[in-house]
Amino acid sequence: MNNITKKVVLVTGGAKGIGADICRKLALKGYTVAIGYNTSRAEAEELKNDLISLGVDADIFKADISNPNEVKKMFSAIDNRFGSLYALVNNSGIAEQALFTDITDDMWDKMISTNLSGAFYCSREAVKRMLRNKEGKIVNITSMWGEVGASMEVHYSASKAGLIGLTKALAKEVGLSGITVNAVSPGVIKTDMLSEFTSQDLEILKDETPLNRIGEPTDVANAVAFLISSNADFITGQIIGVNGGFVI
Repeated sequence: MNNITKKVVLVTGGAKGIGADICRKLALKGYTVAIGYNTSRAEAEELKNDLISLGVDADIFKADISNPNEVKKMFSAIDNRFGSLYALVNNSGIAEQALFTDITDDMWDKMISTNLSGAFYCSREAVKRMLRNKEGKIVNITSMWGEVGASMEVHYSASKAGLIGLTKALAKEVGLSGITVNAVSPGVIKTDMLSEFTSQDLEILKDETPLNRIGEPTDVANAVAFLISSNADFITGQIIGVNGGFVI
């Protein structure tokens, strides 16, 4: 394992799927990992134990990121447990398919508050700390549907498009303070979010992907690890597509 750094990274939604792979990848790079979760405590505990078995310092931190007060408490707990935060990965998010005319106010509010407001609340707390340190990295996990839009996913696409706008605007604002802000925009990735798709749906999506396969969570984790590393110190405000060529 590469122990070149003990910098602290928070990964929201880190207990399962893409988030868990990001946590593992960063742990193998030698980072101290704060695993953010809300309802998946058992999975978060299991992942924490796996990372500790690798010789990495890791712990779990609960918060409903759509609640700014819970986000503040989570960041305070990380401060007390690990000290200064170096990087934030805004990975937590939800997805849902529905006809536009069937999207209720509650469905809209839940999507925006989790995928967009949650990233805003977490980034606000992270930037406060990064400004003091004159360094830091934020990576937002958006979606190719935030770039091109998806039929029957208007609220999801809107939330991810908003996250892209947040990424670019914040990068411009905090660059002079040594903070980079980028986004990774996954395509079709093998996670629980694909559970509503039929095998025929997935085959069509694979055929529409130039690399002719469905992505793996590790594909996204590799991009995140790069953006957090010193190799990406001159990269900010960018949206890195990890979609097998689906969006070109």
